[in-house]
Amino acid sequence: MTAVPGSPPTGRAKLADVAKLAGVSVGTASKALNGSGRMRPETRQRVLTAVEALDFRPNQHAQSLHTGRSWTVGLMTTDGIGRFSTPVLLGAEDALGAGKISVLLCDTRGDAIREQHHLSNLMDRRVDGIIVTGRRTDPRPPLKGIEPIPTVYALSPSTDPDDISVVSDDRSGAQLAIEHLLATGRTRIAHVTGPAHHAAARDRARHTVELLERSSLELATGRVHFGEWSEAWGRRAAEAVLRTAPDTDAFFCGNDQIARGVADALREKGLDVPGRVAIVGYDNWDIMALACRPPLTTIDTDLSEIGRQAALRLLDAIGSEPEPGLHTVPCRLVVREST
Repeated sequence: MTAVPGSPPTGRAKLADVAKLAGVSVGTASKALNGSGRMRPETRQRVLTAVEALDFRPNQHAQSLHTGRSWTVGLMTTDGIGRFSTPVLLGAEDALGAGKISVLLCDTRGDAIREQHHLSNLMDRRVDGIIVTGRRTDPRPPLKGIEPIPTVYALSPSTDPDDISVVSDDRSGAQLAIEHLLATGRTRIAHVTGPAHHAAARDRARHTVELLERSSLELATGRVHFGEWSEAWGRRAAEAVLRTAPDTDAFFCGNDQIARGVADALREKGLDVPGRVAIVGYDNWDIMALACRPPLTTIDTDLSEIGRQAALRLLDAIGSEPEPGLHTVPCRLVVREST
C-alpha cells in the first residue's frame, strides 16, 4: 500500500522521519530531543510536535550508553494541594513527554526534611535535571547540594539571580486589569487582595497603585485592602469599601476567591454588576470564575505555559546552554459578564 503524502510512514518511525516532518535537519532533531545545543523554542516545539505525531520512540538504552544521560527529570512541588503547581507540572510534562523523557514527581509538602529526602532519591536516580515549583510566587532558597544537576524554578523563583526562574508577569496582569476597567469608564477603583506578607498580594497592589497614578487616579478608598485569599474576606472588604467610598464603581481583586466574595456582597446589597459596579479577579480559576454570579472577568496567569517554558529552558540547560535569570510569562485578560 502506498502511503498518503504527508502522512506518518508505516512501521516504526525513525529520527529522519521526525526531522523531515519538522522541516529541520537530522542533527537539529537530535539536539532538540537530547536537550543539547541552543535553538529557538519554536524550532524545538516543531520537533516535539513531530515526535508526537509520528509516535517516535527513541532507543533510550542506547542513548543512555552513548550520552551518559538517564532520560529522566525530577518535578518537585511544595504544593500538596496542587491548585497552582498542577497546571505548571502538566505544562512541563507535556513539553518533556513529547521528547520521551520520563518524569518523576515529588511532593515535598513544604517540608525541608522531605525535600532533602526527595533530592537524595533524585540524585541516586541520576536525573538529568530538576524543575521546582510551589503554590506561591514568593522567592524561595535554591536547592542545596545539587550543583551538577541543571535546575529550573517555576512560579516560585529562586532567590539566587544566577539560577533559572520562570514566573508569571504580575505587572502585565495588573496592567491588563486596570486598562480594561478604565476602558469601560471606571475611575473609582478599589483594590482588595490577600495577606501583605505574600509577594503576589504586594506586587499586584504596587503595580495597581502605580498604574492608577499614571492615569492621575488613586484608589477609591485611598489605600489597598490587604486581608485573606478567601470569599469571606471579599464579602467583608466589599462592605468596608462601600462604607468608606460609596461611589466606588469597580473592584480589582487579588484573586478569584476574593472577587467572588465581593460579587456576593454586592448582590446582597442590590447593586447591579456590572451596571453599577464592575469586578475583575485574578488567576482564572474556573471553579470560582465560572460559578461567580455574574461569571467573572479575570486575569489568567497561564500556569501551563510557565511549566512549558520551564521545561524548554531546562532542556537548554541540560544541553549546556543555560540562560540564568528571571524569565516572565505574560498574563491574559479573560472577559466575562462581571465587566
